Amino acid sequence: MRILMVTEDLPAQQVGGLGKHVVTLANHLICLGHEVDILGRSDRDYASSRDELGFKGRFIEGFTMSRNGWKETQLGVFMPPKRPALARRIADAILAHADGYRIVHYHGHLPMVGRYLPASIPFVQTRHDQGSECVMHIRFRQGNVCELTDPASCARCMHAAPGTIRTAVSAHAVIRYRREVAETFAQRPTIFVSDFLRRNFTRAVPRAVMSKSHVIHNFIDLKRLMQVVGQSADVKPGSILVAGRIDEAKGFGAFLEALRPHLIPGVVVDVVGDGPDRPRLESAYASEEIRFSGWQAYEEVIRRTRVAHVCVVPSVLEESCGTTVLEALCLGRPCIALARGGTPELAAYVRYPGQLALAKDMSDLVQLTMAAVKREPVSREMPQVFGADVVSIAAKIVSVYEEIAE
Repeated sequence: MRILMVTEDLPAQQVGGLGKHVVTLANHLICLGHEVDILGRSDRDYASSRDELGFKGRFIEGFTMSRNGWKETQLGVFMPPKRPALARRIADAILAHADGYRIVHYHGHLPMVGRYLPASIPFVQTRHDQGSECVMHIRFRQGNVCELTDPASCARCMHAAPGTIRTAVSAHAVIRYRREVAETFAQRPTIFVSDFLRRNFTRAVPRAVMSKSHVIHNFIDLKRLMQVVGQSADVKPGSILVAGRIDEAKGFGAFLEALRPHLIPGVVVDVVGDGPDRPRLESAYASEEIRFSGWQAYEEVIRRTRVAHVCVVPSVLEESCGTTVLEALCLGRPCIALARGGTPELAAYVRYPGQLALAKDMSDLVQLTMAAVKREPVSREMPQVFGADVVSIAAKIVSVYEEIAE
């Protein structure tokens, strides 16, 4: 069938998890004989990122996402028309290109896009983050997970002391946003990458109709991993790998602060990635025991994961469905993470007992990490089959496509 993938996350010079998900799924579907195009941004240079993306199909420059601030930061409020207007912009681009496609599959950050499309467009979306109910997408504020559901409380994400008028405007924006998203979910099939995401939305919008929703976890590309690392590898005893975007929500700083007093001779922490907190953390923690490697290409991250004694995912936000965890599990590495968000659901993909250790807090995370790194390294050959491989997961997505295209 002809399939149009749509995302505002592509193209990009450094492709994030959502963008990688789209390209991996699209390439796999092409290998199965489907015709797949990606509709993305026109205000970024696709040619310069083509090799990094590795997409095997046609990329369509469909819409711009520049000049989208709407002066929210200056005004200190969420503007009620902003996100509906951006969703309409993407919907207009879909309408301009949707002719002849049996499925339009949206992966993005504006979950009401489907509301602005005619019913004749065969549309499905995948929700990758908490942006279904949180306009900031991550439900993380002042260093902690945000548990609040009252729209008025969201005003403090735009202004420290919003006052009556700013609170009213921001609350109205959030109420409208959630209403339009709920309407979209009631009308259009929606895939959530974890049951956690679906539950969190219904916690914020209890009366939402979710009968058209599905839960289909993220995936990895086992074949590609095999091409990068081969069948077996020598584990580096004492090595701890921490990879990802280096910011407050991902927990790098909190983890390094808690871990450093417990480091012992022979243990080396490899911090892979870039982000706003990197300069500060590198200045404070870089040493022979804690090494900052900066941003690395995906293949290099996979190679380092494969030989790490222990992989740690210290995210203090609630991860939706951490691909980093799935990669570690597939590569046979012990993985330690906080028991938050969708991460506990990934225990379904462990390859041996105790491979995924879930910590209750950062102190527990450090204790589990040091206990794991003191044990003899686990050496496992690559699996022939993995439950979260794109081959298995894409089959579930195609079954949703078939229901829509009937």
